[in-house]
Amino acid sequence: MTLKIAFIVDDFPSLSQTFVINQIVGLLDRGHQVDIYAETRGNTAKVHQAILDYHLLERTYYFTPIPNNLFWRSILGIGVLLNSFFKDPLITLRSLNFFKYGLLALSLRLLYTVVPSLNKSYDIIHCQFGTQSFRGMWFRQIHATEAKLITIFRGHDISVFVKERGDRVYDRLFNTGDFFLANCDYFRKKAIQLGCNEQKIIVYRSGLDCDRFIFKPRYFPVDGCIRLATTGRLVEKKGIEYAIRAVAKQAKITPNIEYNIIGDGELKEKLQQLIEKLNISNIVKILGWKNQRELIEILDRSHIFIAPSIAAKNGDRDAPINVLKEAMAMGLPVISTYHGGIPELVEDGVSGFLVPERDAETLAEKLSYLIDRPEQWEAMGKAGRAFVEAHYNLNKLNDELVKIYQQVLTKDTEKHRATLLEPVI
Repeated sequence: MTLKIAFIVDDFPSLSQTFVINQIVGLLDRGHQVDIYAETRGNTAKVHQAILDYHLLERTYYFTPIPNNLFWRSILGIGVLLNSFFKDPLITLRSLNFFKYGLLALSLRLLYTVVPSLNKSYDIIHCQFGTQSFRGMWFRQIHATEAKLITIFRGHDISVFVKERGDRVYDRLFNTGDFFLANCDYFRKKAIQLGCNEQKIIVYRSGLDCDRFIFKPRYFPVDGCIRLATTGRLVEKKGIEYAIRAVAKQAKITPNIEYNIIGDGELKEKLQQLIEKLNISNIVKILGWKNQRELIEILDRSHIFIAPSIAAKNGDRDAPINVLKEAMAMGLPVISTYHGGIPELVEDGVSGFLVPERDAETLAEKLSYLIDRPEQWEAMGKAGRAFVEAHYNLNKLNDELVKIYQQVLTKDTEKHRATLLEPVI
């Protein structure tokens, strides 16, 4: 049975959301139809190769942004109304039916979700973040009333968004959604605390194509230069400030080190100032965003990977982040933190080390330990690779996703609950 699936995402394409691309490509490879509906258009100048190989931009549609201010929403809505009505009068009028949809129609949220002349039907609407579930609910109401609505929680949507909007923000979703996923057990428990039926949510991990991330044992380098790496958005919850401070401390003992930070974001200037203040500009470089091929090349030359995630002041937290999986798959010993879902991925003392959040001192101690004991790198790297292969195998997980879709579509979730609730590995 060929499934017709609509992915509801934030921005597309996005270099930082490889997990979305992996799922889309996996479904296409299995013969299913996938369309992408995005809030905003991402950077198309630098994209993952799969975007080009699978012509994903040709499958992508963009919603009209909804102004928060009701006055401007109404003013700009006149243009949205005229444009949509000209292209598709029937669906446009349906979106304004306040007798049927009440406040949703009066607020114009349905109007702004109209995709004129869509002429498509879907079996599954898959919201890639809880924050996109609202668009997903509106999209289903006016475009695909028979589709099953599935939402996955990934981090920001179940932490900072809830802190900002309150514990009742997902009440309607939990009442109307058909099934829910969380990318780690930490976030599954959080969703249940917020009111999600525990029988309707399972852990579904973000997979990794291990074939793309070739394992290589790590040894002390011939040139004596130990290369460290971090990948991630330059935002508070990535905790990169503490890694920089730890590296600065270690540089006093081991001057022949190099630390590459792959990523960009709002804290770039602040982090660069910290690097200069600590007088380590010669060894610490912020490289900006890299595509997957470039990232793999950098990791291939590296010896230790650092992911110092922290709980941001606004409550934002991480799941088991993909960049850690990539580094572990390639054989890098890792240093990360007791944070969010990360302890579900990194086995302390086995594939690397976990340290308390915001603790540059302990991070520096573990970094020093690894640098002084290169004979342990190979064993840690092998353990990390084995764990990723066992628990985050992309092919297995893509097969599981299809299975979840099919079981939700049968409306026989009671019968299949035992298998759905098994940990996905």
